[in-house]
Amino acid sequence: MSELAQQIPSYSPALRRFKDRLATATITAGGAGVLFAILLIFFYLMYEVLPLFDNAQVTESSQYQWSAQGLPLYIAMEEQGEVGLAIGTDHGYFFDIDSGSIGDRVPLGDITDRVTAVAPESAESILLAVGHNTGKVSLLKHSYLLSYPGNERLITPRVEIPYPDQRFSFGNSPIEKLAVRDSEGALVLVGQSAGGKLMVQRYNKEIDFLSEEMTLEQENLVLPQLNDNFEAIYVGIDQRWLYLLGKSGNYTIIDLKQTDENQTLRVAERGNLFNKGGQLASSKMLLGGISLLAASDKGELVQFFMAREDDKDTLARVRSFETGDTTITALIPEHRRKGFLALGSKGQLQIYHSTAHRTLLSEQLASGVSPVNSAISPRGNKLLLINADGSANAWHIDNEHPDISWSALWQKVWYESYEEPAYVWQSSASDNDFEPKYSFSPLAFGTLKAAFYTMLIAAPLGICGAIYTAYFMAPALRRKVKPLIELMEALPTVILGFLAGLWLAPFVENYLTGVFAVLLIVPVGVLAFAFAWSRLPISFRGRVPDGWHAAILIPVIMLLAYLSFAGNDSLELFLFDGDMRVWITSELGISFDQRNALIVGIAMGMAVIPTIFSITEDAIFAVPRHLTYGSLALGATSWQTLVGVVMPTASPGIFSALMIGMGRAVGETMIVLMATGNTPIMDANIFEGMRTLAANIAVEVPEAEVDSTHYRVLFLAAFVLFLFTFVVNTIAELVRQRLRIKYGSL
Repeated sequence: MSELAQQIPSYSPALRRFKDRLATATITAGGAGVLFAILLIFFYLMYEVLPLFDNAQVTESSQYQWSAQGLPLYIAMEEQGEVGLAIGTDHGYFFDIDSGSIGDRVPLGDITDRVTAVAPESAESILLAVGHNTGKVSLLKHSYLLSYPGNERLITPRVEIPYPDQRFSFGNSPIEKLAVRDSEGALVLVGQSAGGKLMVQRYNKEIDFLSEEMTLEQENLVLPQLNDNFEAIYVGIDQRWLYLLGKSGNYTIIDLKQTDENQTLRVAERGNLFNKGGQLASSKMLLGGISLLAASDKGELVQFFMAREDDKDTLARVRSFETGDTTITALIPEHRRKGFLALGSKGQLQIYHSTAHRTLLSEQLASGVSPVNSAISPRGNKLLLINADGSANAWHIDNEHPDISWSALWQKVWYESYEEPAYVWQSSASDNDFEPKYSFSPLAFGTLKAAFYTMLIAAPLGICGAIYTAYFMAPALRRKVKPLIELMEALPTVILGFLAGLWLAPFVENYLTGVFAVLLIVPVGVLAFAFAWSRLPISFRGRVPDGWHAAILIPVIMLLAYLSFAGNDSLELFLFDGDMRVWITSELGISFDQRNALIVGIAMGMAVIPTIFSITEDAIFAVPRHLTYGSLALGATSWQTLVGVVMPTASPGIFSALMIGMGRAVGETMIVLMATGNTPIMDANIFEGMRTLAANIAVEVPEAEVDSTHYRVLFLAAFVLFLFTFVVNTIAELVRQRLRIKYGSL
């Protein structure tokens, strides 16, 4: 005994206390490190997201007196905001934006012609139509060549005549209003003379097959009777709609592609722009030439565009903007975004974004009067204002991310060319006039949809399998089954996604009837086998030890599944006229996509089942045996003991398993990425795909420009996902603690 005591190492109380303190400090440091890492993630996401919600700011960069003789009728500026183009009554000229110094002169027709009207094709276009007092029209394009001689930036402005051999004219009367729209197929010019006469000319482009020379074939369009002198005229992007706006706030829309029996253009619609009445104060076409902005002298500012309603094209009142009852005298659309600036009659400056329906700035300018001319740079970061007294002010604009607002992210938005408001995610397109659509609703819906169908498959199988393994299965069989199922968790999700997309999706599509037959035949077949087994002699059933009955079911389930798929064609022919997919679409009106929520549910279910199974099985197996034995000793059956004692005691662990499994389903990326069509739609249909927040981030982050709005919106999606999992896990922990307190006394 003394020799055994000598072999047992002895520890001093001081050494034991040191080890306890070291373990406590290590564990505390580890926990604090985890919390610190989570906080770092949180604050980094906030750092990337917060600039999205900053308001615009303007600062004056220069002020000077306009040096040219007379105020210009039109001004524009180039990309860098350094050189501008001004058009006066007798000629055009380039000038320096910050100093006003005059540069090269730009001829605008014959020396005797005077300019009476100037119309840009659109906010973003470099094509200008210049009307003269002789009724002639000049077309020109202004561009700017950027070079670096001697490592110094040099901007060389130039003017190009797009159709040098063609002469454009609207008679001999001075032109008061102009509109132009050019395309690959035709050029449309609309002019209004001093007497109020409106004329429309279309020049169809003909290209010679051999020489590839282009010629313009003039076509004079016949307008209906219009008894109005219009204040503004615009041609839509597709050269179909001609918008005519009257001073009294009335509008007339002409369809340029439809005529009546007399070959007269059809009037598509007439009406009033403003609900509060009042006269037209200003108007402009927004970037892209689809939306029309109109402001009244009573402070009403409204966006319109043509939409289809009741099989008829009509001018839809899309949204109105808050102006504080300011009379808007000038509207300045941005060149590359769906934003615009508004100048008030008393020198107010307001900045809006149409899609986000957001007011980014409302500020009183120092001059206190409305400018007579204004221009914004293509990048939207510089504004030039010329006042009636000849003074000029250049302003720097800081407005990086105007596209985002709560309504744009989570509510229905009426996008251009849509028939009604909708939830849409479409972050990019092939053209610069594109209206970004950053709705999180379809992504959040897709995330929850994927998690729902995953848990619908994984939760019953994982929990029921864990219950049987921990409570009913023989220990020897449990030692083989549990590690095998847990080993499934080590399978990379990219492999599961690959198999789901390339093998499972086509298989389910070809054997759709068999898939649903399995869901019916296997449970019924197992119950029938169990009933038949219970009727066998006890001497035969006794040969199978307790806890090994699951092994007998394996061949039964495999046989039933084989019969379900083998009878797929016969069942499909008998029940669905040979094609279940067509029957679902035609009879039930449910669309079918090969990569759908069912595929995601099965594939992600296979990934989540090991997690739910392992945690649930450990929780049930950890229930003290004396509780089980006491219940059985008091006369309860095994099932009564399971339901009344074991399950309540293990409920905190089971609930944790479900929450962890749901968190895994919500955050899963590769399976959803490869097994669905990645279509951001809001449809609960199990046969339709979806796009989740996590998959959307994985798809679009590599192609997003760093620090762009798109880039930061993707970080916002990550932040939403982070908050969602944090809130769900917090609630789950609170519920788990309550369950532990409630059933901990058993």
